[in-house]
Amino acid sequence: MRWCLALAVTALPAFGGDRPGEFDYYVLSLGWSPTWCALTGDARGDEQCDARRDYSFTLHGLWPQNDIGWPEYCRTTARDPSRRETAEMADIMGSGGLAWHEWKKHGRCSGLAAMDYFALARRGYESITLPPLLTALDRDVKLPARVVEDAFIEANPALSRTMITVTCEEGRIDEVRICLTKDLAPRDCGQDAQRDCRMQDALMEKVR
Repeated sequence: MRWCLALAVTALPAFGGDRPGEFDYYVLSLGWSPTWCALTGDARGDEQCDARRDYSFTLHGLWPQNDIGWPEYCRTTARDPSRRETAEMADIMGSGGLAWHEWKKHGRCSGLAAMDYFALARRGYESITLPPLLTALDRDVKLPARVVEDAFIEANPALSRTMITVTCEEGRIDEVRICLTKDLAPRDCGQDAQRDCRMQDALMEKVR
């Protein structure tokens, strides 16, 4: 009987097993909005992709991260945010729906109350200077992903190559991920977060 119980317990999924507040640092993920719209948002008719929005880099999320691995979907006693509270993040995240998703998957692992987590995410986003040459991009270009990294380092002298990574998806510049301490100071990324795109001709679609 004990053997059967032990087997049943070990077969349970790890979903929600991570403990809030137990992590090493944050990854600030900035998504290139035109890429997300081209690959996902346009088909959904998402408000983020409305031509009137002019989004460039939006806040994808602030992710608790460990030097090896990361927590997600933590169980927490913290109150979930209201629809109004998630909607208030749309100006930098594109939609309140994304804010809700990020709270469920990542924010609950921060050990913070929902509004404190969103306030910290906003501070993290505002702590990074977005390269003006990219945020004003008025034509589609193909470029090495490293050029995007260079632009962020030039605009943010406290960053070095070990603190930032650029990702691609389906031949396009997708995200810029910046590693930050719990106090939002730049720091080196752990090995799991160092996944630089090696493309020399990644598409960066113009700001819509």
